[in-house]
Amino acid sequence: MEISVQLYSVREQLAEDHLGTLRRLVDLGLAHAEPFHLLEHRDALVRARGELPLDFPSAHQSLLGEVDLPAVLEAAEAVGVQYLVDPYWDPADWTDAGRVRALADRLNERAAIAAEHGLRLGYHNHHFEIASRLEGRTALEVFADALDPQVVLEIDTYWAAVGGADVPALLASLGERVQLVHLKDGDLSEDPAAQLPLGTGAMPLAATLAASRHVAYGVIEFDDYAGDMLEGIAASLAHLRSAA
Repeated sequence: MEISVQLYSVREQLAEDHLGTLRRLVDLGLAHAEPFHLLEHRDALVRARGELPLDFPSAHQSLLGEVDLPAVLEAAEAVGVQYLVDPYWDPADWTDAGRVRALADRLNERAAIAAEHGLRLGYHNHHFEIASRLEGRTALEVFADALDPQVVLEIDTYWAAVGGADVPALLASLGERVQLVHLKDGDLSEDPAAQLPLGTGAMPLAATLAASRHVAYGVIEFDDYAGDMLEGIAASLAHLRSAA
């Protein structure tokens, strides 16, 4: 599993100095990063890719709603993305099995188009796709069963735990469908500001990493953090290296 970082963690720093912030991540020892709002940041990411030893194998971009799919796919190709992931969909639609399967059908249709461009589409969970139980399973598992094999999942392991999942068991259940995981720690509350560097919170991190051995990229992320964000990322990276 290669280690990446979700750039949403440093969104405030990026807004002030995009290239300089990415350079600081490289200085920490990171070679991969996961952008968000791919269309918005396309040009800056293309520039960074040309100037820094940093690539962007995965990216977040809305895919399930109204979207200019050709523009999104062009941006992904320009930035060098392999996995293009929808980061969020309306919690209300995860409470009904029919609507969940309709979401899967929509993503399957768009994934078939993306495949012609050498891209794989995916979905990233929060807690509500796990907390919602449908047909004796989590809504996310109902969704996964309706997905085409080429569609991937990016499991946010922290939010899955907040939603009540046994995270290693969930990863085992979903199998190689999971090609990316978000790695974060904290007190397992819904308060993003309670998130902590890896290894300092309540997440079953060792078991989670063991269950993620087939995953292509493990992505460090903080939705929020009370301390210095770059120091938190550095501490998380150090912990992953020591665990490896």
